Amino acid sequence: MVGKDNLKTEDLNLCFEKLMMLGGSGFGKGGVKMEGGVINEWKDIPMELLLQILSLVDDQTVFVAFGVCRGWRDAIFLGLTHLSLIWCNKNMNNLVLSLVPKFTKLQSLTLRQEKKPQLEDNAVETIANCCHDLQILDLSKSFKLSDRSLYALAHGCPNLTKLNISGCSAFSDDALAYLVRFCRRLKSLNLCGCVRAASDSALQAIGLYCSQLQILNLGWCENASDVGVMSLANGCPDLRSVDLCGCVLITDDSVIALANRCHHLRSLGLYYCQNITDRAMYSLAHSRVNNKTTMWEPMKGMNDEEGLRTLNISQCTALTPPAVQAVCDSFPSLHTCSGRHSLIMSGCLNLMSVHCACAVQAHRTATTFLHPAH
Repeated sequence: MVGKDNLKTEDLNLCFEKLMMLGGSGFGKGGVKMEGGVINEWKDIPMELLLQILSLVDDQTVFVAFGVCRGWRDAIFLGLTHLSLIWCNKNMNNLVLSLVPKFTKLQSLTLRQEKKPQLEDNAVETIANCCHDLQILDLSKSFKLSDRSLYALAHGCPNLTKLNISGCSAFSDDALAYLVRFCRRLKSLNLCGCVRAASDSALQAIGLYCSQLQILNLGWCENASDVGVMSLANGCPDLRSVDLCGCVLITDDSVIALANRCHHLRSLGLYYCQNITDRAMYSLAHSRVNNKTTMWEPMKGMNDEEGLRTLNISQCTALTPPAVQAVCDSFPSLHTCSGRHSLIMSGCLNLMSVHCACAVQAHRTATTFLHPAH
């Protein structure tokens, strides 16, 4: 039986009987009254209502419902649009091969593997062959996958808007470049740890074909340099969140390009990017003014929520307090105060004097309380 708690058909019977016992609103001894008649047992539930109920439960319960009767099984085949198999610790590959061909309406599929890798190329090829409406796909930590999977997705799932292949270290940059030529609607792409795939040539392809991209994670992609990131900034002006943590080759030029071209940037991760200097920080600070005003246009109407809301400069040891304070002052949504840390500076002891406006105000209030005027 699929399911962590080994839920059985008897449990579904019990749940339905409890539903029958509820008083009022059409419930009673005569069953559940509906427009089309009366539901006396769970097998009478219409497909629309069944799918609505299943959308509220976990995916293991969906699989239990799948085995109740042919009517329920057919309804799930025809109507299920979101599926997650992250609970499956064994035989995920075989489960995908056997079930996915029947779930042809899937729009979202999560196959993240928390323990040992199970997924193989033939499973992804099956997904590509059967799920042409797929928009969201999570293949993170699928260490067994090769370029075959990306080539298959390129042809079978061109409507992808969100793809997570973090930790898939076997993918090459050629395969990734090929994928984005066909999947041009991508808005979110997680390449964290894809060291081979996330080369400058692949990033240039993303910049060329994925102009709608909003979220990009390049964490620990050590081969990515300014060439690739600058291409992204030029080709993907709608970027909102960019994580460059551990991209040790990038310099100020990458940050300057993002600041100047990506006017909707809200989150930037620069953890352990030790080539970043004050020049990058001042560019970010000035971008708020440059992106919103001209010489003859007043700054009124600028919303505090606009601009950077999260900035991680941990281990960026070349930065100085004046430059970082300039960024903090330019973006009111960046906080250093307790409980609201969105300007993250771990490992930068020389930046301890940098504070957001509300932290300064809190300090003044505390000082006034401890030392009232006489």
